[in-house]
Amino acid sequence: MYGWYYDPTFILVFAGLILTLIASAGVKSTFARYSRVRCMSGYTGAQAAQEVLRISGIYDVRIERVAGELTDHYDPRAKVLRLSDSTYGSNSVAAVCVAAHECGHAIQHQKGYGPLVLRSTLVPAANIGSSLSWPIFVAGLIFSMRPLLMLGILMFGLAVIFQLVTLPVEFNASSRAIRILEGNGMLGESEITGAKKVLRAAAMTYVASLASSILQLLRLVILAGGNRRDD
Repeated sequence: MYGWYYDPTFILVFAGLILTLIASAGVKSTFARYSRVRCMSGYTGAQAAQEVLRISGIYDVRIERVAGELTDHYDPRAKVLRLSDSTYGSNSVAAVCVAAHECGHAIQHQKGYGPLVLRSTLVPAANIGSSLSWPIFVAGLIFSMRPLLMLGILMFGLAVIFQLVTLPVEFNASSRAIRILEGNGMLGESEITGAKKVLRAAAMTYVASLASSILQLLRLVILAGGNRRDD
């Protein structure tokens, strides 16, 4: 078994962390840049969300304000669109496109978009997998019990699958948002370019998170292989 004080596979964790930090810095930088660009239509994030929902024929989704920055999300169970302080009352290009993106999830929910339905179904398994995979895997290492090692890998794999399914959900929500913003004149041509940059940077955080989790899964497989050789 790998020594507790020297684990060469930790380089995979480090690589994943670097990817995540780069993506996070990228979205914060891009959002900050376009937060300083006022939307020519004058829409605030909340107003833009209301308009996108109206255009989409959705009238049963509430819009609420939530504390924080970039904490925007759509809650399908409560049918509530929650916009962060940095989005709700801001009339910037960044705020409008982020609000529209979250509306994209509400539209997906209304239309029964397959990947969103699958992701919602996977939530319980992914939560259990992400919280229990490492304790189970470490127990397998300590006691050299291969079934526990495999169970830990399987459970972590569920979390990775969840993140994989999340990618088309996020990309599709952004595509829906851009089509509505552009097709209904809510943003001008130059503003659409900025909106795409904001949403692309946000999408990269999900890509980086998935890459980091895949590297972590690879690490578990390597550690399990080393444990077998030491038996």
